[in-house]
Amino acid sequence: MNMCLKKIVRNLFIGSLILLSFGCGKKEEKIEIGITQIVEHAALDSAVTGFVEALKDNGFDESKVNFEFQNAQGDFGTAQTIAQSFTQSKKDLVLAVSTPSAQAMYNSSKDIPILITAVTDPKAVGLTGKNISGTTDMPPLEKQVELIKLLLPNAKKIGFLYNTSEENSRVFLQKFRSITDANGLEIVEKGVTNVNEVGQALDILLENVDLLYTPSDNTVTSSISLISEKAKNKNIPMITSDDVQFNAGGLATESIDFKSLGYQTGLMAIEILKGEKIENMPIQGPKETKLMINQEIAKKLNVNIPQELIDRL
Repeated sequence: MNMCLKKIVRNLFIGSLILLSFGCGKKEEKIEIGITQIVEHAALDSAVTGFVEALKDNGFDESKVNFEFQNAQGDFGTAQTIAQSFTQSKKDLVLAVSTPSAQAMYNSSKDIPILITAVTDPKAVGLTGKNISGTTDMPPLEKQVELIKLLLPNAKKIGFLYNTSEENSRVFLQKFRSITDANGLEIVEKGVTNVNEVGQALDILLENVDLLYTPSDNTVTSSISLISEKAKNKNIPMITSDDVQFNAGGLATESIDFKSLGYQTGLMAIEILKGEKIENMPIQGPKETKLMINQEIAKKLNVNIPQELIDRL
């Protein structure tokens, strides 16, 4: 090979290396999604799992998205700090799981698209605006009251345990009471402010009711194993608001599925990431409910299951 040809080959080789280095250096920026959750419990965890699965199933996996998960461990001040952090880092989108986390995030930013889930009544707690949408976990209360009447026709007094500091739960109680009043049922309520008060409050409540209803309250769900055990020891039937509580020892529910709810929210996130404006997306309710009855518990409590319910299982 003569000197001229060698020089041409060498220059071509160097040019190829330069182009290759530029190509490798040009890295596509990932989408930044923040996920803020008020506390760890099975319902909220399932919603997050469903949300991430929806994104991954549609091509938005870790190769394209950075998911930053933050949990406030039940502290609203921490939820506010998480929200401020997500705002400062200019997330492309935030999933806020639970009412307190959603309120903290919305207070922090009116620009970042915020999707909420596991929020019972967004409008009642001020979660409306141009940068916020998502899904509500309001269960089918009318169906649940009808279930109580069919399964426990002699029951008159319904125990209702909730955290008085959760605006979400106060709204829930108000809606539930309006339905039970219309059906001739009485609510006996007992409020707590943290999980440490649940046991003592429940001991008092269970002495004065025919059944226990467990709302979609974060404190209640976090304590559901204890609540279920105490109800079982007193032979008090437990009708639950969701599938997670049911699986911890409930007699029955007409329930939403939190993983499905999270998946539904994830599909909304995909639309936003593809260019849909969040202000054009109304908040959605659960698309499906499911009847669940624990027949073993029914037998132990001498509860007769009507044929019309058996046919739906």
